[in-house]
Amino acid sequence: MRLLQNSHLFVLSLVGLLLVGCIYFGYTSAWFRYAGSRSGVADRLSYKQPSILNGRKDVITVTPWLAPVVWEGTFHTTLIDAIYKMQNITVATTVFALGKYVQFLKDFLESAEKHYMQGYRVHYYIFTDQPEAVPTVTLGASRSLTTLKIPSSNRWQEITLHRMERLEKLIETQLTNEVDYIFSLDVDTKFYGHWGVETLGDIVAVIHPGYYSTPRDDFPYERRSESQAYIPYGKGDFYYGGAVIGGRVEKVHKLAKTCRMQLDVDKANSIEAAWQEESHLNKYFLYNKPTKILSPEYLWQDTKYITPDIKIIRFSQVIKNYAKVRPNP
Repeated sequence: MRLLQNSHLFVLSLVGLLLVGCIYFGYTSAWFRYAGSRSGVADRLSYKQPSILNGRKDVITVTPWLAPVVWEGTFHTTLIDAIYKMQNITVATTVFALGKYVQFLKDFLESAEKHYMQGYRVHYYIFTDQPEAVPTVTLGASRSLTTLKIPSSNRWQEITLHRMERLEKLIETQLTNEVDYIFSLDVDTKFYGHWGVETLGDIVAVIHPGYYSTPRDDFPYERRSESQAYIPYGKGDFYYGGAVIGGRVEKVHKLAKTCRMQLDVDKANSIEAAWQEESHLNKYFLYNKPTKILSPEYLWQDTKYITPDIKIIRFSQVIKNYAKVRPNP
């Protein structure tokens, strides 16, 4: 009987040791995995001490209201990625491809899959009157595409006039609480270089490549006081391009809704701003300052000569014959 009891005690002790060992090695393994992941983050967070004596001196890098202006040489890609990776973000991206503009979708999407928000969840929303013409493009992991059919138009101006309305409704019906950030980008463009999370902010604008060194009184603002987009001479900071609108979903919703309401007032008064939604966008940013501004690196034009201050072209409007792609002059 004593021998049997001793055997039972031996077995129980052995089982206990095995359990303790499993628990110990499990915790040890988990700790090493944790330490390894923390070490990886720590490695990515290692960088040279910032210096107030170095950096870009040939361009403006911060606005008078303390919004950063993003240029090559003003950010550390690995560091910024390490910060945003921990936030597990999703970026919605809208594109309008109507009429003959659908021909630009393939290059837009394929170049985006090489350069745009790599390593992050991206959901493309394609507004088009020709869903069957949307090309099949191989998307990376955690990236998806939704096609949204909308009516065609005989005036290209109408397409831009309704952009804010459609953006507003998309956010209200599908994007609230589902994505963190959103960019609305023109389809007749192509990515040529890295476009990452350094572009994210509460509300993001891009400096138009045609006017970034132009005096503000020469900006093509809407100058008629009858329009809701009116900006008087002597006012304004930059001329912002309508080809790029971005930011946190709730902030972009406010922008789109405000511009749409102003567009409705203009329509009721039988007036159309000089550059449609772009004019209203510039009016909005005059009184609701962008919290981050993208340099012309993020919106160039393939037809433009590259000036010395442009170190890299990241995103550019492609060469095209407007007479052949637009439904009206």
